[in-house]
Order: sequence, then C-alpha cells, then structure tokens
Amino acid sequence: MANPHFQNQILWAGNNVASKAKKDTPMFLPIASDQTFYCYSNDFFSFNSGDWTITTTEAGTGSATEAVTSGAGGQLLITNAAGDDDLDFLQLKGEGFLIDGDKRAMFEARFKCNDVDQSDIVMGLGITDTSPLDTTDGIFFLSADGDAGLDFLIEKDNSATTTEDVATLADDTFITVAWYVDPNASLVYYSINHAEPVGVANTNLPDNEELTVSFGIQNGEASAQTLTIDYITALVAR
Repeated sequence: MANPHFQNQILWAGNNVASKAKKDTPMFLPIASDQTFYCYSNDFFSFNSGDWTITTTEAGTGSATEAVTSGAGGQLLITNAAGDDDLDFLQLKGEGFLIDGDKRAMFEARFKCNDVDQSDIVMGLGITDTSPLDTTDGIFFLSADGDAGLDFLIEKDNSATTTEDVATLADDTFITVAWYVDPNASLVYYSINHAEPVGVANTNLPDNEELTVSFGIQNGEASAQTLTIDYITALVAR
C-alpha cells in the first residue's frame, strides 16, 4: 500500500507532537471511497508510457528506458543513455493538482539511485516543463550532481524557498520523502523516512499554477545512471 504512514505524519504536521500514535484521530484520514480528496497513487505494478510526458536526451550509447522491474510492491526502473548530461524526465499528463494554501495537500514517494554523486534527481510536483531540474513552479525534492545532499524546494514564479541537505542519499538505497501543506499553520512540512515533519514557511507556495507529478534523473558523467521508484502518491483536499 502506497501511503500507510500518511495519517500519522499529517497528525504530527498539525499538532507537532511526536508521541501521537496512528490510533489517534488524525487531521484527516484518506479513504479510497471518500471524495473529500482527489488522489494519484501508483505502486508501479504496471507502466503505460502514454500516461506521461517523457523528456529524454540520448547523446551517449544506448537509449533511455522506463520499465517495470521486479520488486516487492511494484517498481519502475528508469535507465538513461550513457552520455554525460543524458536524461529521462517523466511528468504525468494533465496538470491536475492545485496547491492553493487553503486546502490540505500531501506528496510521498520512495525511490533510489544507483550513483547519487553522479546524478541530478528531481521528485515531487511541478508544472509541465521540458527542464524539470530548472522548473519555475513546484514543491519538490532535488539532488544535484556532485552532491549526495537532498534539498527541498517550494517555488513560485521562479522564486524558491530552498531548504538544503534535508537528507543524504546513498547509492542503491531507498529513501522515502514526503511533504504536507497545512493551511492552518502557513507552513509546508517535509519528512524523510517517516521522521517527524519539519515546517518551512509557505512564502513561495505555487498557488497560481496547476501542477503534476514530476520525477527523473540526469547523468553527471558519461555513464548510464538509474532511478528506481517504488511508489508515488499525491493527495489534495477538494
């Protein structure tokens, strides 16, 4: 199941009490049949390329590929061509998420990269853009080539609130990242591996653009890098 930790994390985000348990009533509890929220969730038991806007650069040997790979719960494996700066970015077609600051919203994903020091990685929500690493609007996690640190960005009209090094990535090691918008606190919270969320001012919340699920990887050297996504979930109150 893609979002088993949401209710506890959202509870923490609103109350800032780390001792709260899942059995306690959370700020809200997503239920599959409840139309209070709209949601995209993918465990990648299957993959349909037609659902995505895919941007690739394939200057090196081989071609970029996206395919389901073996792994408990389903996984998507993205493999770049082997040139320096070759890339493969995926964005869900249709910008279906509006983060206006007045409604609760969340995003969670679990992923890993084969070589974090030689890869640029983006994961989150953003506008449809052929350059997701340099997007103008979104809420997302970003790791730059040459640095295993993972940053958290809240960006509107090319002005970003950046929290650097919220986590350190490790080669071929899964990490779970999440963010939550709490309209009652004027904050956006991020969480790493289901730790207690940390609040960031929502000054640059992209509230005037519809966003979409966006992720991908760019090589930092002339070697084919890989990004494996276990699951992605995005949820917004109607």
